[in-house]
Amino acid sequence: MKQVNVLFVCMGNICRSPTAEGVFRDLTKRMNIDHIHIDSAGTHAYHIGDPPDKRSMSTATSRNIDMSQQRARKVAIDDFDDFDYILVMDESNHSELIRICPDHLQHKVELFMNYSTSFSETEVPDPYYGGAKGFDHVFDLVDDASKGLLDKIQKA
Repeated sequence: MKQVNVLFVCMGNICRSPTAEGVFRDLTKRMNIDHIHIDSAGTHAYHIGDPPDKRSMSTATSRNIDMSQQRARKVAIDDFDDFDYILVMDESNHSELIRICPDHLQHKVELFMNYSTSFSETEVPDPYYGGAKGFDHVFDLVDDASKGLLDKIQKA
């Protein structure tokens, strides 16, 4: 099978996009799918080299997903060439990526929640300044959209 490259993007790459990376990696592993390369990045360089937020990791761990090896990085221009799917968590980060993305590759940049089948939300909210319930909600949104994304990739 042809390799498919998927990049998840949020602002700082410590809450939402690493959660999406961890959930999607776990989903593909459980389904014995090995032709999908998965990564995450941020539109801002606030946390380069840092692990995911402790609250994100705690939520993931409570659902048997290990994100401890992930480290934050900033989106690079080469990512637009290298990734087939560039999935952003909200409109603000979508706008930022479209601003820097070469015109002929902008079709790759889309909202991750476009793949949700169970939620009406169009964005994955940033849980950084909220409580534990925000991290649980992010996980639920990401889990649902991950299943929809995998379904699309498998049908392509």
